[in-house]
Amino acid sequence: MGGTFSQVGIARGGEGTHRVPSSGRILNLPNILTVSRILLTPLFLILFFSKWEYGKQLSLLTFGFASLTDIYDGHLARKGGEVTSVGRFLDPLADKILASSALVAFMMTGLVSFWLVAVIVGRDILITFLRIYALYNGKQVATSKLARYKTSFQLAAIFVVLGVMNLQISFKNLGGAEEVANLLMSIVALLTVVSGLQYLLRRKYVP
Repeated sequence: MGGTFSQVGIARGGEGTHRVPSSGRILNLPNILTVSRILLTPLFLILFFSKWEYGKQLSLLTFGFASLTDIYDGHLARKGGEVTSVGRFLDPLADKILASSALVAFMMTGLVSFWLVAVIVGRDILITFLRIYALYNGKQVATSKLARYKTSFQLAAIFVVLGVMNLQISFKNLGGAEEVANLLMSIVALLTVVSGLQYLLRRKYVP
């Protein structure tokens, strides 16, 4: 685990073996932050669905902390020269696990329409399989700028929805959580479709 992860993904077939170059150590701070985002997802869900008085508030804080790791893992990896193939794959996967879990939770509580969640989560599943298939063939799909913007907006939008939901719990007469949630997720869905088409039609690979 502590050694240099210099190769990932072996292709099979007539073209021989292809490997994706990488640099840095697998067990580094950026990768630990990425994995922590995945591990925090079950805690977020437990708190979100908890009947405990402070469950929703703590779910907001947990999601906020998990989202912050998305900012710092990439920054630290680039700054410290600790970018790895494992990190490149796990970072967007961790984002999808966290965000998709929150969206499904919103749908189950009636905050967000089913079709919006289906579009967003369906696209993320498709892109994840595309990345896995590329790795199987010795390639690694690069994350586009539009996809990064989509992820940042999506995480921020979910945080806002959680905040509005908590305000609605605190102030019983305050409404609008469903309207805010569906409006923000409609924008996310649009960005999701556009960035998904970009992946399918104009995807680039990590050199």
